[in-house]
Amino acid sequence: MTCITIVDDSPLDRMLIAGLLKTNPEYHVGFAENGRHALEKIPDAPPHLVITDLIMPEMDGFEFVREMDKRFPDIPVILMTAYGNESIAVKALEAGAASYVPKAQQAERLRETVERVLTRADTEHKRAKVAECVTEFHCTFALDNDPELIPPLIDDIQQRLAGICIDHANERVRTAVALEEALLNAMHHGNLEITPEEVAEARSRPLSGRMNWLIDERRKRGEYRKRMIRLEAHITAQGARFVIRDDGSGFDLSAKSTVADSECFETGKQRGMMLMRSLMDEVSYNDAGNEVTLFKRAKLRSTHERQRTT
Repeated sequence: MTCITIVDDSPLDRMLIAGLLKTNPEYHVGFAENGRHALEKIPDAPPHLVITDLIMPEMDGFEFVREMDKRFPDIPVILMTAYGNESIAVKALEAGAASYVPKAQQAERLRETVERVLTRADTEHKRAKVAECVTEFHCTFALDNDPELIPPLIDDIQQRLAGICIDHANERVRTAVALEEALLNAMHHGNLEITPEEVAEARSRPLSGRMNWLIDERRKRGEYRKRMIRLEAHITAQGARFVIRDDGSGFDLSAKSTVADSECFETGKQRGMMLMRSLMDEVSYNDAGNEVTLFKRAKLRSTHERQRTT
């Protein structure tokens, strides 16, 4: 059973979110009216995941995320954001949240986001101590456009991070989420040239299999069939650098809105870019727009911090 705590001062919103999650019988959903209430409950029954609203009395979502990162770094937090809260959401992602879902898109995105973050967190918990003897990891991967290859690749990289430069579990989850977004962007928008509008239409019908159909259809076409994604991963005691390049035609960076653009934030058109920039320490693109470099600085807890969370 997977335990999820919903933190929201609105009873109606709590019930709406719970209704979406309870379509999965493996999810056990609990509630807290605000951040302080949640922090009081968590020590007695720690959940696997927390979903929180941003605007709440006593302690808002931003403060709550910061406290969760300090007290319970192994529990990932997903933000539910309303229109107009973009700048706060960005700060909360930078403070420790693992991902976010705009409330206007919760029906389409919530379950998928929860599943992806839980998968990353579960992998982290099971494999955190693997390969602790490795001091440096440098490898290049060449992937075709098969989305099933991405999860095991991310799993392997999470394992490498734990042994070399990031012993903070939630930071490994956040790094994995950003890397997964970058790889999916390279596949969907780079190599297969699936437009944001096509993705939005497919996500509006999550049970139809439309997204899988789009990917399979593009992969079979001659102009896309041979395109590859190349990932260069270099992990040292100083941090982790990932260079991801696709074989697509790229995009015009100057035409892209900033991550704080309200319309793009609400519609989710640049969700992947926002997550990458918020969850990683450095993000840069080549001039053609078909290569992105992500860097995460090492994050090693002190002996006192490690003893406190074990």
